[in-house]
Amino acid sequence: MDDDARIRQMLTRYLEEQGYRVTGVADGQAMREFLRDTVVDIILLDLVLPGEDGLGLARWVRSLSDVPIMMLTGRDDVIDRIVGLEIGADDYIAKPFHLREVLARLKTVLRRRQPPTSSNRAEDRDVFRFEGWVLDLGRRQLLTSDGLEVVLTTGEFDMLVALAKHPGRVFSREVLMDLTHGRTLEAFDRTIDAQIARLRKKIEQDVKRPMLIKSVRGIGYVFTGKPII
Repeated sequence: MDDDARIRQMLTRYLEEQGYRVTGVADGQAMREFLRDTVVDIILLDLVLPGEDGLGLARWVRSLSDVPIMMLTGRDDVIDRIVGLEIGADDYIAKPFHLREVLARLKTVLRRRQPPTSSNRAEDRDVFRFEGWVLDLGRRQLLTSDGLEVVLTTGEFDMLVALAKHPGRVFSREVLMDLTHGRTLEAFDRTIDAQIARLRKKIEQDVKRPMLIKSVRGIGYVFTGKPII
């Protein structure tokens, strides 16, 4: 979704040439109407728009669904990136961008989002249990002890997996960015802090006194949940 017809048409044409089915819309109203009737795999969303901006639309999408969101914008401000990630965006690309970079990042987000296709591989059956939680890597689900699913965004799930796989290991923010986003070039402290804060709201009994994901002053974070063998 982009109000710039040239960019919208360029992205639509390029991604269709790569084998994707694409629908382009010019404003928030058209986007809302389309999403009410259609299930999509990913949303490429411009940030700066006339009327309701991309952040407001992202909040609306995230209140209804955990569909991946990639923010496309001409604003390359750190605060905008942090707010976008806090809302639940999975990636953020500043204009001008290269079409091949958009494609590469889109594939990465979709690859992290989609469940494995084979159930025969041992790693597809990995299940981590800790403190009453069940983290199912194959199905990409987080379940309570009662079997109820807690919906996580792609970024939240990948963050929890990276931490839960290594209980007791202290991770720097840069390493966590690399593990969850597959790159380090855009790592900055508040990006990871924002994602950790969102994740804590969903898994901690008391976010002010976290018992599963603890902060390590001056370094980063450590997962302290006790695994159940």
